[in-house]
Amino acid sequence: MNWILLVIAGLFEVAFAACLGKAKAASGIEATYWYLGFLICLGISMLLLVKVTQQLPIGTAYAVWTGIGAVGTVLIGIVIFKEPATFWRLFFISTLIASIIGLKLVSH
Repeated sequence: MNWILLVIAGLFEVAFAACLGKAKAASGIEATYWYLGFLICLGISMLLLVKVTQQLPIGTAYAVWTGIGAVGTVLIGIVIFKEPATFWRLFFISTLIASIIGLKLVSH
């Protein structure tokens, strides 16, 4: 169950990064809503991370959480914000995914 919560926490990290990107592109009340979404997603992500670190090793949990956030944010950047999907970006994202899976496999 803790691993599922950790993945959800990582997805909320992706959501708060996406909200920041949307807020940057918005203005007025729309930007305010995106910043509010950022704060809500940030809070949920942090609360879930705190919860899972009560059972999982902090080093592993934090690495997996940031890895999910990094991979997800790069993918959101490519799909939503039209950032370049170069060979090297995709190659290194793939190695990050492999590292996250490896951490899960060697952790209890």
